[in-house]
Amino acid sequence: MNTVAAEHMRGDGRLLSVVHGDITEEAVDAIVNAANEHLAHGGGVAGAIVRKGGRQIQEESDRWVREHGVVRTGTAAVTGAGRLRARHVIHAVGPVWGVGNEEALLADAVTSALSLATDGGMRTISLPAISTGIFGFPKPLGAQVIVKAVQQYLDGHPDSSLREVRFCNIDRQTTDLFVAELGRVRATA
Repeated sequence: MNTVAAEHMRGDGRLLSVVHGDITEEAVDAIVNAANEHLAHGGGVAGAIVRKGGRQIQEESDRWVREHGVVRTGTAAVTGAGRLRARHVIHAVGPVWGVGNEEALLADAVTSALSLATDGGMRTISLPAISTGIFGFPKPLGAQVIVKAVQQYLDGHPDSSLREVRFCNIDRQTTDLFVAELGRVRATA
C-alpha cells in the first residue's frame, strides 16, 4: 500500500507529495515511466508497469516508436495505461549517467512529461526517480534535479491543469531523498 511520506502545498494551491510505494498502484491521471529511447519496457519501473498494466502498454509503445521514431533523451511520449489505476503512462527518457549534460537532460525529461500531462488536461501525475536506477544517475542528485524541474515547471506554467505532482518510489532510501528535497522546498517557500 502506498503511503504519503511528506507533502507541501505550494502558494498557488498545487500539492507536491512524496509517496513511498509502488507507482503501478498510483490512482492518478498519469504515471511516469522511466523509459529508454526505444520504449522497450523490459526491466525496472518500465518492466513493472507492463507486467501490471498489460501487454497493450508495450504494444502502444511499439506503435508510437514506429510512427514517430525513438523518443530522444530528455523528451517523453504518452500511451494508455492498460489495466493500471492510472489513465495514462508518460514515458520519459532520462539520461544514462556519463553521457554528458545529464542534469539538463533529466530536467528536460521531467519538463517534457509535465508538458504532455498539461497538454492532455491531466490534474494528477506521479513520477519515479527517473534515471537513478540502471541508468546510474546518482540518487541524491537525481532527487534534487527532479524536484527542482517540477518546481520550475509549475512556476512557469500557472495555467497548467496539474493540481498534484507526486514523487513515488518503492525503495525507502530514494523516498527519503525526496522527503529531504521537499523539506528544502518548504524551507524556502
